[in-house]
Amino acid sequence: MEENKITDHELANDLVANDMPPELNVAGNQRRDTEARWYVLHTFNGYETVAEDNLKKVVEKYHLEDRVLEIYIPTEDIMTEKKDGTKMIKTQHSMPTYIFVKMIYGDDIWHTITRTRGITGFVGPKGRPLPLSNTDVMKMRLERKLNTKVAFEVDDVVNIIDGPLMGQTAKITAIDAANHKLTVVVNMFGRSNKVELHTSQVKALEK
Repeated sequence: MEENKITDHELANDLVANDMPPELNVAGNQRRDTEARWYVLHTFNGYETVAEDNLKKVVEKYHLEDRVLEIYIPTEDIMTEKKDGTKMIKTQHSMPTYIFVKMIYGDDIWHTITRTRGITGFVGPKGRPLPLSNTDVMKMRLERKLNTKVAFEVDDVVNIIDGPLMGQTAKITAIDAANHKLTVVVNMFGRSNKVELHTSQVKALEK
């Protein structure tokens, strides 16, 4: 009888563990997180978000939540400064055609994922995935930064609207988008002089 009691007790514990919500099943979550590795999938350019949505549907359909733990698409914020000085920020994919997936890999899941609409395969020799380190992926995610683009171009002619040269016309010879600076050439006293200005100090000539 004692042996039966122990067996019943163990069975009860198993049932409780299986019925626990995922967030409370700490041991199981830790085991899956330890076994899971990051892999890279390839898709079509501009199709990253669609492929991600399709993969999420496949994971849900085939109950692969314990195998596919996270899907990540690298993005960056781009600030565009127009010629009139207004600024806009938009988010775009920083690594087009690539999707990162944290999962417990196996041949069975390879077939399921590579057949997902929009995914052309794993990144690796002969289509076989090479895992990335958690450190590399974490570093990449932390390094997401704001990039800047200005609407001015080299050889554009602009009006200087601020500073001691205000009212002068200048020609852009170099652009430092990251620091919002322009190198321009200004004609003064019959000579060409190079001057560095902030983008806010100039305005495009009205056409």
